Amino acid sequence: MPRLSRAQTAGYAAGSVGTGGFGTLPGLVLAYYLTDTLGVAAAVAASVVLVPKVWDVLIDPAIGARSDREVSAHGSRYRLMLLGALTLPVGFIAMFAVPSGLSSGVAALWVVAAFVLATTSFSLFQVPYIASPADLTSDYVERTRMMAWRVGVLALAILAFGAGAPGIRDALGGGRSGYLVMAAISALVLSLGMLATVASLRGHESRPGAATESASLRAGLATIHGHPRFRALLVVFVIQALATGIVLAAAQYVATYLLGSQSLVSVLFAAVVAPALIVMPAWKRYAAGHGKRAAYLASSWLFVLGCMLQVPALALGWVWLSVLALAVGGVAYAGMQLFPLAMLPDVIEEAGRGRGGAMSGAWTALETAGLAAGPGLVLLMLSLGGFVSSSGDPVAQPRSAEVAMGLAFTLVPALLALVSIVALRRYDEPKVDSDEQ
Repeated sequence: MPRLSRAQTAGYAAGSVGTGGFGTLPGLVLAYYLTDTLGVAAAVAASVVLVPKVWDVLIDPAIGARSDREVSAHGSRYRLMLLGALTLPVGFIAMFAVPSGLSSGVAALWVVAAFVLATTSFSLFQVPYIASPADLTSDYVERTRMMAWRVGVLALAILAFGAGAPGIRDALGGGRSGYLVMAAISALVLSLGMLATVASLRGHESRPGAATESASLRAGLATIHGHPRFRALLVVFVIQALATGIVLAAAQYVATYLLGSQSLVSVLFAAVVAPALIVMPAWKRYAAGHGKRAAYLASSWLFVLGCMLQVPALALGWVWLSVLALAVGGVAYAGMQLFPLAMLPDVIEEAGRGRGGAMSGAWTALETAGLAAGPGLVLLMLSLGGFVSSSGDPVAQPRSAEVAMGLAFTLVPALLALVSIVALRRYDEPKVDSDEQ
């Protein structure tokens, strides 16, 4: 295949506005919205954030199989992506549009229903989106370049949604109205980014009629069983998604209760994303000289270091050290997003592009499970620590709840990252011809 043009690469990367925003904002604020605005108990809130993701895990392989059939019949996956981009705002806004006067239990059910709608729409976009790089290029190095663009946009999206969206909420005084305006603005931006990618793919359909092996939901599981390299990479990515989800969900609680300011979460996110944007070219050069696997390992070790630096930062209440630790984590996060996404098309190419949808369906389903388990685990830890929910201003928390917040932000994700490093060492990187490097 010819080298991708700048317009093609940028058009594909635009979709990360949607994936980054949807992956960041609910994980960051939804648990806190449930416990500190709707007054939902932490244990109940854990179920609220987990149930829609269980549904997501079930439907992602089906969407992957459907996207493979779309390629076979029409030469492109963009029609499913278009449907997801157009419908996502409905469920997303509804999550933060809970009517006043409802009991906490009914409010929790409302959020569950809206979250199911939103995650369904997101999966319709995300699953074929992940499979698309293998359709667009078969060049090993070109995929790293393509993913670098995507992760750069992803970092910007995380900054915009992770720092900007809570800023909108706080500027409006928080509460239900603040969350609703935040959700409406965010949903519009999400949809526009996703639609930009759909528009870019419409002009680059491949020849219809290619063979597809993803005729059933079993295809996704079969790819995990039948391709050791894919299985190893998937295990690493899911464990790290869990670690990231835990940090993301704990951040708002840490900012409010351990560092003393709800609005500080915007500063924390800026500390993560700014370094991630700066170091992307350096990570690309490092991978070119050492290989994607070695670069992925290096970024994972940096993540462990960033988590461990948070221990003295939170123990001493030093905001500056917490920000520095997050900056180290931002450098790590750039690599932890870039390299697995650049390696995934390699294993799809090895298995056969006719399985791309099934593999991306399994990938998205298990990534979703990891990211969803993160907030759920944080909420369960808070519940065990005796966290006190409220429907107004934050209330004083017992020391045990504060310890749970600190552990969720430091030692727990660090241990998970160490486990992922052990798993990553089992990944056998494919050999690349010298003319491809």
